[in-house]
Amino acid sequence: MRVPSFLQHAQRLLGRLGSIEDRLDRVQRAVARVELHLQDLRGLTDPVDREMQAYSQWGEDGILQALVRRVPLGRKRFVEFGVEDYRESNTRFLLQHDNWSGLVMDGSASNVERIVSDAISWRQDLSARCAFITRENIDGLLTEAGYDGDLDLLSIDVDGNDYWIWEAVTVAAPRIVVVEYNSAFGPKATCSIPYRADFQRTSAHSSNLYFGASVAAFEHLATKRGYRLVCGNRAGNNLFFVREDLAGDLPRRRAADVWVASRFREMRDERGALLYTRAEEGRRAIEGQRVVDVVTGESHALGEILE
Repeated sequence: MRVPSFLQHAQRLLGRLGSIEDRLDRVQRAVARVELHLQDLRGLTDPVDREMQAYSQWGEDGILQALVRRVPLGRKRFVEFGVEDYRESNTRFLLQHDNWSGLVMDGSASNVERIVSDAISWRQDLSARCAFITRENIDGLLTEAGYDGDLDLLSIDVDGNDYWIWEAVTVAAPRIVVVEYNSAFGPKATCSIPYRADFQRTSAHSSNLYFGASVAAFEHLATKRGYRLVCGNRAGNNLFFVREDLAGDLPRRRAADVWVASRFREMRDERGALLYTRAEEGRRAIEGQRVVDVVTGESHALGEILE
């Protein structure tokens, strides 16, 4: 009788944990709504001044709230990939607070299973797909899921081929685009990691710091595609772009204006353990890695470009 009793007790505990998690979720959203209200009272005009965190890693929720209030929207649809289990994301607040609909994708089947089993998947219009995103398959994935054409927001965070994937999107022209940049690549160099369909940040270099593209590389791509860089977050990892035909009086920023030397201490040793090394020391660890100048197409060691 002890085993069934133990199982029943465990089930009750799990039920309570689920209830606590749900309550914390509601409190988090309530606090975020209060912050948004206070921001409105302060009359802030620069999107970055509205940083606020509900579900985003840093202040992206607040920046996006500012942008969706100033950019003409369509059907309030988003696509975000690289979301892990979606507990932390750039679009979840839009989904729950503003009743958007969306598609999220992640390369881990277990992460997608968690998203599908989350109550958010039936409470909201959220689709989840398991896919390892490449520039060869992104258009097909969007079309297959019905997220081609009209799209209000695209958020890209795959810790690797971010530049090449955005460049490859042709079936949708999102009104707003959010991309992660690599602060270690500096404010001026227009560089990205070379494209490899199977790129994995954790195995590309033991430091875990060799990934993505520079802020100037994304500014170059955005300008080519008809987008305006309007801000970057204060943490130094995300950029926000708005389509030129919809940007209105939103500020036009340059790469050097929004680049931030991030304080992340993400560097790892060869066993994968965090070293808590400062950013400038981490950058030196990857100066010998090859990067591509996205303007000229030439390949260089990162240290050569930074010089």
